[in-house]
Order: sequence, then structure tokens, then C-alpha cells
Amino acid sequence: MAEASGADQLANLHLDEVTGEKISKSELKKRQKQRALEEKKKEKAAAAPSKPKPEKTASAEEEESQLTPNQYFEIRSGKVQKLRQSKAPNPYPHKFKVTTDLREFLPRYESLKTGEHLKDVEIRVGGRIYTKRASGTKLVFYDIRAEGVKIQVMCQAQEATGDVPFEQQHEHLRRGDVIGIVGYPGRTAPRNRPDGELSIFAREIILLTPCLHQIPSEHYGFKDQEQRYRQRYLDLIMNDNSRNVFLTRSKMITYIRRYFDERDFVEVETPMMNAIAGGATAKPFVTHHNDLDMNLFMRVAPELYLKMLIVGGLERVYELGRLFRNEGIDLTHNPEFTTCEFYMAYADVYDIMDITEDLVSGLVKHVTGSYQTTFHTQTGEEYQVNWEKPWKRIDMMGALEKACGEKFPPGEELHTVETNEFLKRILKKTNVDCTPPQTNARMLDKLVGEFIEESCVNPTFITGHPQMMSPLAKYHRDRPGLCERFEAFVCKKEIVNAYTELNDPFDQRLRFEEQARQKDQGDDEAQMIDENFCTSLEYGLPPTGGWGMGIDRLVMFLTDNYSIKEVLTFPFMKEEQNAGKDKKTAAEVVGIKPEVEEGIRESDPDASRALLIDHELYSAQVEHVRRT
Repeated sequence: MAEASGADQLANLHLDEVTGEKISKSELKKRQKQRALEEKKKEKAAAAPSKPKPEKTASAEEEESQLTPNQYFEIRSGKVQKLRQSKAPNPYPHKFKVTTDLREFLPRYESLKTGEHLKDVEIRVGGRIYTKRASGTKLVFYDIRAEGVKIQVMCQAQEATGDVPFEQQHEHLRRGDVIGIVGYPGRTAPRNRPDGELSIFAREIILLTPCLHQIPSEHYGFKDQEQRYRQRYLDLIMNDNSRNVFLTRSKMITYIRRYFDERDFVEVETPMMNAIAGGATAKPFVTHHNDLDMNLFMRVAPELYLKMLIVGGLERVYELGRLFRNEGIDLTHNPEFTTCEFYMAYADVYDIMDITEDLVSGLVKHVTGSYQTTFHTQTGEEYQVNWEKPWKRIDMMGALEKACGEKFPPGEELHTVETNEFLKRILKKTNVDCTPPQTNARMLDKLVGEFIEESCVNPTFITGHPQMMSPLAKYHRDRPGLCERFEAFVCKKEIVNAYTELNDPFDQRLRFEEQARQKDQGDDEAQMIDENFCTSLEYGLPPTGGWGMGIDRLVMFLTDNYSIKEVLTFPFMKEEQNAGKDKKTAAEVVGIKPEVEEGIRESDPDASRALLIDHELYSAQVEHVRRT
């Protein structure tokens, strides 16, 4: 019976042709019905038009990155103008209270652990946006910089406070904008790495000043050398190296001031414009005083004024300031530059040498932390410089005789016509070129540059200069025809010039007259006779040591820059051809017109004309000054 019952059950099973299974009739019908429904769905789906895949929409920042600089400037100016009109928000608020210095923020909160937040600590900082990254509409990251420090700012919608909604706080912000951040310190807890980043978790972001121009990307940077000098503000925004150079420069000047102040020197200021260009053998700039109708010279050196102050009883004086020399522009010379000069009563050239070694070596140690520095030339040469005292000393005339293989005339004959012929022969023999006028002083200077200066990599004093090369230095007490003077050279360049000052009014008059003779021979750099200074010497200048150092060149050596333009905030540049002729200002882009000055009617042509610069008249005045 059991066998018969099993056979009947098998007989009632039906084959599922899709799966190959034996199943009941009801199960088979159920499967067939389900398969028919699925087939109809496929046919319907195949007949329906295909739906396009939703495209990822680009952010406003991504779209703006494809614009040209001019397009970006015009669009951004228009948007900021709307904010100026609506004040929602005001793009140029008057004040934002900053309570935290980012330079202190990093070390203070560096110990925070991943995911740790200090919500009860309020941080208020200002900074410039360098990068902006959005993750959806509720999360925005910024990298900002201030005081040379970079920090991440994390903005979450749930943390936002203030009167302005989260989206509106961030929709107007772009790279380069200056913003104020109110938030708290913390460290992020990213999913893809174990260590989080120290950040400011923002509760409120406030636009303080919009940047109307595209700033260069961090990837490509701002490296065009000429544009870096012309747009130093953008260079400082983009390049930390430039910022560090000027911080080092400031640190050096502060050290020099403190050095002299601690030794009872008095810092003074002397005139920038003079009726006579004196104090150095250099070609001056000429300007014109309209009211007095007289030409004046921009100062080439403050020396004569400082020595007159010594005569007056200020026995230790120094001045840090700008000088102006109308000479060549190259890697180490700029028309205006900064020097420090000091004068010390009852000191001589040997005292000044000791002070120079002490000041400069101490300065290098203070700024760099070591007496050893490295300097690279334009051609790639590397100089390892040891600034530690004592420095090497070279006698000028002895070194020239050794280099040229000939005995030079004695010191008291170095100014003669015979010596002029001798020096011309030496120049020819050694293949050294000296452009006219070939005065004895200029030819000797060329020989020194060729054979002595080229060996001075470590700080070196060159001493024993001829008197006719040094019209303001005192004669040598032991060597007739020479004077008590030294020049300090580093990396083959002069950084210091100093001497025992000439305080004999009789001798000084003769020296000035020799300079006048050289000027008659065509030497534009020779000094003129300063009668007021000669008169001051007649009242009595105590035995005095004087010294001058080029600040710019020393900064070059300590920051490893072979170009002086790198260490000047705004170096002199040639005028750009057609610069700015077709360029519109932000006000012109948005159609803002200048307002009429109070008290001047638009209908008053004379008053309106007075507000304009007459370029033709100005050019004529400049040409007149140049000719006279």
C-alpha cells in the first residue's frame, strides 16, 4: 500500500522546464504566472523612454575657475557692488574683534586628541581664505592664513549661530577674501585616517573684505619674478619665503638699533635734500624746489651732517635711512637703498674695525642662530661663509703689487700724472678695462675689484687706501700718501666702508679741491666743495671714527638672495609699456561715477579743471628739471 501511494504522488508531479524540477501542478502554475508578469514588466520597461542620469552640478567656485581673470574680476565686482547696496551682508564692515593670535593658537591647542573639542573656549581670528572645499550644503572647509600661519576652519550647519543663515554666510565667500571667524578649537575625527587635524570649528563666518581678483592657485603659485616685484602685495599673499625675508630684515634693523642704543649712541635724522651732493663719491639725483626756484640734490650720504653734529657735541651719533644715487641698476644696486652710518668721537679706524666685527658677527648669530651661512650666486656658485671674528685683513697696495708683479709708486706719488701713465700700462698688461674718465682713483679701484675683492668670500678688511681715493679720510699716521680707511667685503661684495675721519680743515680744503679737479676731468661721481662743512671743521672736530654699512646687501647675504630686488619691499622697476591703459577699475566695471567735491559746482569749469592733473605741463616741468 505504501509503495502504491508513493507512485501515485510521483504521477501527480509536473516538470518545471525552467529549473528542471518535479513540482505540483499548483506550484507550476504559480511559477508560470510570476514569470509572465516579470516578462511583461521587462517589455514595458524596454518600450519606455530611457531616463537621463542626473548630472552632478558644478559648484559656483568650480564654474568661476574656468573664467579668465578679466571675466572673474567683472563678475565678482558686480556681485560685491550688490552687497554694497544691499548691505546683506556689508562686504566692508568697520570692525571685527580679534582675540586670538594664530601663531599662539597652534602650540596652545596642539595637544588636543582626535575628536576632542573645547566648546567653552571662544576663538575669534581674522585671516585670508586660501582654499574653500564644500561637502554638500551643510559642511564647508576653509584653509586660512594669518601672520604666516595656516589653519583649517570647519563649518557645519548645526553649529551655525548669528543672524545670517548658514548658506548665506558662505555663498559669497571666495579664495582671497579676508574673513572673521568665531568658533572654538578642536581636532577633527576623519573616517579614513586615525589622526585628526587641529581646526577651528566655526559658529559664525563674517566677510570682512572681499578679494575682487582671482588669486593664483596653490598648485601653480605666483612665481613670475617681474610680477612678484611689481605686485609685492600678491607676492606676500602667496609666498611665505618673501614674507620671511622682510621679517628677517626687520629683525636685523632692530638688532642694529639696539646695539648702538645700548652703547650710548644717539639716533638722529639729517636732510634728504641738499644744495650740495656731498659725503660720498656718487652721482646724485636732481630735484627742483618750485617756491625757491632752485635745484636740490637727493642725498648720496648723510656723512657731512653727522660729523657736524659731532662738532656740536653729540659725540656718538648714528642714522638708519635711505640714500639716493643716480647710477646703474643691477643685481646688487638699486637707485635708492638703506644704510646705517655711525660716528664716534675719540675713536679711530682700529676701534671701528673691532666694533664692526663685534656688531656684524653678533647680528648674524642673533638672526640665523649660527656664525656659518650659505650664499648662492646667480651662476649657482655656493659660498660657505664664516662670520665669526676676527676677520682677515689685506693691505691694498701690497696685494696689488703681488697680483700685478710690479712695484707701485710710493703713496705720496699716487696722485701724479706719472702714476696715471703707470696705471694705464698696468691695466693694459693685466687686461683690465676701465671706462673713461681714467683718473688714478678709478683705475686703482678697477684693479682692486679685479685682484683683491674676488678673493674675499669670508668677511675681509681691505686697508691702506690712497688718500686721493678717500677725500674724507684722515692721512695714515705711518704711511705717507695713504689714509686710515678700511672696506669690509663678504662674498666678493662690499658691505662696510669706514675710516678715521679727517678733522684738519686745511687738509680737507685741499682734498675737496682735488675732487673738484677730478670732476672737471669728467668724473660725475666726484664730490663738490661743501663750504658749510669746511667751516664746521674750523670750529674743531674731535678725533673721530666713522662707519657706513649697506643694509640691503647684508640682508641679501643672510637670506641667500643674489638679487637686491628680493630684499626690497618695492624695488625700482622700469615702467611697463601700455600698462593699465585698457584696464578698468572696479568702480568703472560697476558704473560708479565720482562724486562732485563739496563746494565745487559741476558747472564751474575752472574749479573742475583744478582737480585734474595736466600731464603735458607736468611732463614739461620734468623735462626742464632734467635739462637744468
